[in-house]
Amino acid sequence: MPLPRAWVEARGLRSDLIACLTGAMAALALPPLHVLPVLMVAFPMLLAQIGAAGTARTAARRGWCFGFGFHVVGLYWITEAILIEAARFWWLVPLAVPALSAVLAVFIAVPAGLAWFGKPGVSRVLTLAGGWVLADLARQFVATGFPWNPLGSVWAMPGYMGDVMLQWASLGSVHALTLATVLLACAPMLNWRGRGLCLAGLAAWIVFGAIRLADPAPPDQRVRVVLVQGNVAQGQKWNPAFLMTVFERYLRMTADAVHAAGPGPVAVVWPETASPFQLATDTAAREAIAMAGRGATVLAGAVRFDEADRPRNALFGLGRTGDVEALYDKWHLVPFGEYQPDWLPIGIQLVPGGGFARGPGPRTLRLPGLPPAGPLICYEAIFPGQVIDRDDRPTWMVNVTNDAWFGTSTGPRQHLAATRLRAVEEGLPLFRAANTGISVAFDAYGREITRIGMEETGVRTATLPGGLSPTFFARFGLPVPGLLSLAVFGLGVFTRRLR
Repeated sequence: MPLPRAWVEARGLRSDLIACLTGAMAALALPPLHVLPVLMVAFPMLLAQIGAAGTARTAARRGWCFGFGFHVVGLYWITEAILIEAARFWWLVPLAVPALSAVLAVFIAVPAGLAWFGKPGVSRVLTLAGGWVLADLARQFVATGFPWNPLGSVWAMPGYMGDVMLQWASLGSVHALTLATVLLACAPMLNWRGRGLCLAGLAAWIVFGAIRLADPAPPDQRVRVVLVQGNVAQGQKWNPAFLMTVFERYLRMTADAVHAAGPGPVAVVWPETASPFQLATDTAAREAIAMAGRGATVLAGAVRFDEADRPRNALFGLGRTGDVEALYDKWHLVPFGEYQPDWLPIGIQLVPGGGFARGPGPRTLRLPGLPPAGPLICYEAIFPGQVIDRDDRPTWMVNVTNDAWFGTSTGPRQHLAATRLRAVEEGLPLFRAANTGISVAFDAYGREITRIGMEETGVRTATLPGGLSPTFFARFGLPVPGLLSLAVFGLGVFTRRLR
């Protein structure tokens, strides 16, 4: 593929700037834009810059610059959350996104540096692709993990084509999608045989997805699920002047939706921290919810305090009398948002009191009259392979979140794409209630059933679809993409030695 020679052969700061801009361009392929053709330019340019580097260290630096540009554009929306508390954290506005991007860029610098050792062509492409996914897997665990915006999420576009392309995740999660995406994006740098193999692989990928979607849908689970989106601005959620207004809004919407749902088992899902009152101790609030629910089970997000008086981000399962039938505590907490990591090498208190306490891990909620549910609170939905209790598999997943922190930016839409991928990976329907949107229901193939749009106030009711038998990925988990990417990386090394 012909590339501007002056760009490829640039040195010093100029080459770093070109790599940064190339990475920023690649980020346009992420949700919600899905401008996929930019990858066919960005990755060949990255490979060319790696090949033109005099040393592996220079190649790694250029990979870091590519990653920095990619993440700055992909994560700009984090600034929206800081601006909500600008009076306290104004000084973080110009620092937070660049600092986080600088750390995440290391996970692209390493595979770029390793790819320098590969011969131009198939060896370098395989080394980069395999190393990229291995680094993404590390990104899921290092320092509690931040696997936001994996490259495989570019295929989560709306509609049938997105449904088709996501089915590969049932075999190897979004990490397998990332591996295939890097290989395809690098195809222009291969010879005609290599390009032919990539095209054949793409065709097989599409055929697999179409065949999987053509399978008969499993029978419904005979439960009506009501998603409630209160659309409460973040500035009002904890304002004492609005507490009753917010609570009464949720009660009114719940009562109307349950009445419209008709007879039979009904589950009502409120978003993360939707209740402004502490449901663990506030009997009156629970009874009010039960009265509005009219016999339905209500899954409501709220803050609670444990025996050590530490706050926990919780999901309450309330029965027909208002009793707490089940309880789930969020365990994958947001660094610097919900807790302050112990490894932070500065003395600044960013999270008052150290933040929230961590729950024990994934679990299955068993509520009277409902199929067993796997709860996910907000951030937990971005971790493939870590979303359900594999020893007690649920038959559906419920995700509650509050993306009001990020306004109408790309952040909530990227979060939605991650949630959709979890449904495909696990082969389970997933119902998502978001405070300001987007609330949505997916079936076990990741196909959209219903939604409430961004910044809308409303409810949607849908029959709970059936779940599938455990997918290949659900059975074997993260070792699948780990071994696959390791094999691709090893093949790249072997090809170099062979040549």
